[in-house]
Amino acid sequence: MRIIIGGGSGFVGRELTRLLKTKGNEITIVSRQPGPGRITWADVESGGLPPCEGAVNLAGENIMNPLRWWNESYKRDLFSSRVDTTRLLTQAIAASPTPPHSWVLVTGVACYKPGLQTEYTEESDWTPFDFLSRLVQEWERAGQLLDNSAQKTRQVVIRPGAVLGSDGGAMKQMMIPFWLGLGGTLGSGQQPFPWIHVSDLAGIIAHALEPHKEPSSTKPDVFNGVAPALNTNFEFTKEFGKALKRPTIFPVPGFLLDSFLGSERAVILTQGQKVVPKRTLESGFEFRYPDLSSALKEIVGH
Repeated sequence: MRIIIGGGSGFVGRELTRLLKTKGNEITIVSRQPGPGRITWADVESGGLPPCEGAVNLAGENIMNPLRWWNESYKRDLFSSRVDTTRLLTQAIAASPTPPHSWVLVTGVACYKPGLQTEYTEESDWTPFDFLSRLVQEWERAGQLLDNSAQKTRQVVIRPGAVLGSDGGAMKQMMIPFWLGLGGTLGSGQQPFPWIHVSDLAGIIAHALEPHKEPSSTKPDVFNGVAPALNTNFEFTKEFGKALKRPTIFPVPGFLLDSFLGSERAVILTQGQKVVPKRTLESGFEFRYPDLSSALKEIVGH
């Protein structure tokens, strides 16, 4: 298959590209900079979507970028880098004389309200309640094809939790303090910690790209991109310390995270949701790393 990946040069995109190429697929990445095997967002805007069987959007400014202060300018960048790129690909798919059979948008679990008790599946209702959930709502709206196009192209939305891997994401920032024995729980540590190994997220996306019959609905199929294990931040911290053979005795108070990251962003770390991959499992996808122990051993072993 020929597959277009928006934002394919990032952490998840590199893993997805590697996996899809091993299956014999031809990959074109959409990014800000041109290069071999790449086109730019301006190319898509002016020339439309190249012929392809599948399209994926992973584009988006890193929400946990420690070099960016939490302010209106940064929030606008978070919105535009996700919503505008998604809308551009959606419009290009709708205008294509030969649209792809699959269109996969990767968003996030921030749509679900944090809490210690409620479990969310893909069927759970939700309404926006803060900045991040409004971002997910606008993002997913931008990815919806209208009726005519939706009858030709299967739409999939994947909502991942924290993506774990040795090559980037949250683990890259945490590795040094934990390795030095300075790691610890964040806030109370009791908050749920929905997570997924980057190889499994790439696998779910690849699974969603596989040819299907005609779309059964004009609405997107939603899959929660989280491991089946339900863990807390405390459990993650202890397992990570164990994998590194390091102590985890330095908790980070919530107020410090609020002041350093901004309270709207710190909730990603200090609060969490119990998210269950019900439809993901029902689709036949098999996780390589269903629990923290196996995931962290693979990551630390690199």
